[in-house]
Amino acid sequence: MPRPTTTATTPDIATVAALVRTAAREEILPRAQNPAARLKADGTWITDADLAMQHRLQRELAALWPHIPLLGEEMSAEEQQRLMSEEAASPNGPGLWVLDPLDGTSNFAAGLPCFGPSLAWVQGGRVRLGVVVDVMRDETFSATEGQGAQLNGQPLPAPTMQIPLAKTIACVDFKRLPTALAARLATHPPYSSQRSIGSVALDWCWVAAGRFHLYLHGSQGLWDYAAGSLILSEAGGHGQTLAGEPVFNNTLDKRSALCAGDAGLFEQWVAWVAQGAA
Repeated sequence: MPRPTTTATTPDIATVAALVRTAAREEILPRAQNPAARLKADGTWITDADLAMQHRLQRELAALWPHIPLLGEEMSAEEQQRLMSEEAASPNGPGLWVLDPLDGTSNFAAGLPCFGPSLAWVQGGRVRLGVVVDVMRDETFSATEGQGAQLNGQPLPAPTMQIPLAKTIACVDFKRLPTALAARLATHPPYSSQRSIGSVALDWCWVAAGRFHLYLHGSQGLWDYAAGSLILSEAGGHGQTLAGEPVFNNTLDKRSALCAGDAGLFEQWVAWVAQGAA
């Protein structure tokens, strides 16, 4: 059955951001003291909060925009692929929601306070809207394509950094990087210090907010990065894959990410990584 075409009833960022924030406070936060974590077949963690958030957002988004389907992390791979294929084949259609109901589930399960939902609206092969909520800090990052990024409703421009590369803080996920690059970073890092907070969605947002100067990750799912990548871009930040391609490519393929908020630092960061690949 063909999907309806996009109408005037397209999502607006204020409504979506409020919906996601409220759901996170009511479905995730109360379960933080008793996460009831268990392992999925693929070896990753899932909790009751993941499932409650996905079910709630699927229901509430459908009530507001019934013509836009939802692709959630906790769906089967077959259902995810079907939805993504339909969106890619219908550039003038309504698009689809891409949801990670709880990014940073392993943090949530362990009691580490870095986690939250990530929701993007993908339409016509582009990320049009994105919302990421940092549940424990009560911070809502959001962006609409071409309209800038916001943090709790206030403009969020990525700060220009007047510091050298050698004094930067980098967010690096080592375990998913090529071995040679990981070894080079460990032994001859170009930055001052390194962090990894365990939530891809918040990684992107914290780069946009200037909390991290540099970012590197070897393999991210669409629901991990879709919203955060738009937020960084709309804040004026910069990102690409290790191969120099745009991170978002309108597929479910895992993607690497090499990012910075400041243009000058981004150029230096890309050049340093490229030296090791030459």
